[in-house]
Amino acid sequence: MRRITVESITDGNILARDLFTSSGVVLMSEGTKLKKEYISRLLDLNISQIYIEDENNTTFLDAATLIEDEVKEQCGDLVRSTIQKYTYASGDELKEMVKVADEMITDILSEPEIMYNVSCVREKSNALYLHSMNVAAISTLIALRAKLPKKKVKEIAIGALLHDIGFMTVTTDTAELNLETCDEKTRKEVMHHVVYGYTDVEKKDWVSKIVKDIVLHHHERLDGSGYPFHKKGEHLGKEVRIVSLCDQFDSMVYGNMMPRSKIKDAMEYLMSQAGVKFDFSLVQLFMESVAAYPIGITVITNEGDSAVVVRQNYKFPTRPVVQLIKDKNGVPYAGYEERDLTKYLTLFIVDSVEY
Repeated sequence: MRRITVESITDGNILARDLFTSSGVVLMSEGTKLKKEYISRLLDLNISQIYIEDENNTTFLDAATLIEDEVKEQCGDLVRSTIQKYTYASGDELKEMVKVADEMITDILSEPEIMYNVSCVREKSNALYLHSMNVAAISTLIALRAKLPKKKVKEIAIGALLHDIGFMTVTTDTAELNLETCDEKTRKEVMHHVVYGYTDVEKKDWVSKIVKDIVLHHHERLDGSGYPFHKKGEHLGKEVRIVSLCDQFDSMVYGNMMPRSKIKDAMEYLMSQAGVKFDFSLVQLFMESVAAYPIGITVITNEGDSAVVVRQNYKFPTRPVVQLIKDKNGVPYAGYEERDLTKYLTLFIVDSVEY
């Protein structure tokens, strides 16, 4: 398989991967025999590159390689920044987890099949792409903290990257959608994305059973209240449980088809559902891993000051180090005023400004 520019199509080329319109409808199916006359039509649809079968295993075109390098670099940056932003851990542990996660994601994206799917998601929806990256980063973090074997961690990372691949087939615009208030027809189509995704990967030999389970079951819940099959705890593997937990968290924080929640509120929800909808031990591990007030977030103290979180304090997740910005009257601080909340015991955070 190799990727070529649309202008390079010659009669008889065999399409190696489905082509989608911008609305997610399959335009041409894998295996279609291409003709030169398709070139102008594909260009009109803003499709500039495609994958074709290649018996000689020719390497990708330089232009395609550059695009893939860009995606790899961006994915790496997103994974690193997400883990560094949310992780609540000791300095050495954080550095090691970031290094391992970065190497793992880079290794995963060296596989053409995965790169192709990630690139397709990126082209269709930047929001979906960012959500997939966030879920992959946090899921990898939790899997590493759970001390799972490297092979399992890798499968969790791949499953998280591909968990919403079914949205490539959903025709509804989900950008401003609230699944709680939309009409029943829309809700059913959106919820069907897990089946669409599973159908897409079901017969792919390069996709493991664990990854397929993550794609199909990441909206199932321990108490059977999830979808599409209302499976209960004993039928859901740990890999699925990790991704479903991280998917719920990121969806709440970024308002992915639901009202946005502050990070602390999202964490409190997960804790309230520990042992009910989500695995208790994994929620506990999540709470020990993810900071309630991530680095870079603006917070309000009980004295009315505005401040920015600059560092975490290991073993004190709600008492980070902050830099004061403005006092209670809105007057900016003249110099650099830092407060370590483990030392200023009468100072604490009462709210955050996240949007």
